[in-house]
Amino acid sequence: MSERTVPRRESPWGLPEGSRQPKAHRCNDRVEDVVQACFEGNPFKTVPGPFKLFYRCMRSKPGEEPTEPFYYLQLEPPKREVHLE
Repeated sequence: MSERTVPRRESPWGLPEGSRQPKAHRCNDRVEDVVQACFEGNPFKTVPGPFKLFYRCMRSKPGEEPTEPFYYLQLEPPKREVHLE
């Protein structure tokens, strides 16, 4: 999944000190695919596939997310990086 930062808003107290910035969760794109499936026809038929991939992503360890393509998002499927030694 992508390592994109979450947009920050100005608060009355200003921005927090230091360089800590929130990051999107590694399964964020999968949950967006589930939400999009809710609006594509009959949800009883469109949601189970994306939800299964989202559930597998949440249960997996970091770096072991499913690499199947998204159902409704126009994004590249995630790739696993293989480190050969």
